[in-house]
Amino acid sequence: MAQNNLWHDRTAYRTMMRKPLNLHALRAFEAAARLESFKGAAAELGVTPVAVTRHIKWLEGDLRVMLFERLHRGVRLTDVGRELREEIGPAFAA
Repeated sequence: MAQNNLWHDRTAYRTMMRKPLNLHALRAFEAAARLESFKGAAAELGVTPVAVTRHIKWLEGDLRVMLFERLHRGVRLTDVGRELREEIGPAFAA
């Protein structure tokens, strides 16, 4: 992957390199990103939508970036969110 993308240019990348991220939050992010739905991610993971929302908010706060745009009906990944999905997606596909 090219080093000049948004993910690598952000503070989030440096933050991630300093400390491990919560696996539950990464799982919630991956499912929500793939399904473009917090409710769908919750159903797939067997948790409540509130739990998915909290995991995503924790991850965004820890990385100091917005990963999703919250829309009236659903969510959409930001550019940084898309790049993170591409980075971690293969790890969850196995």
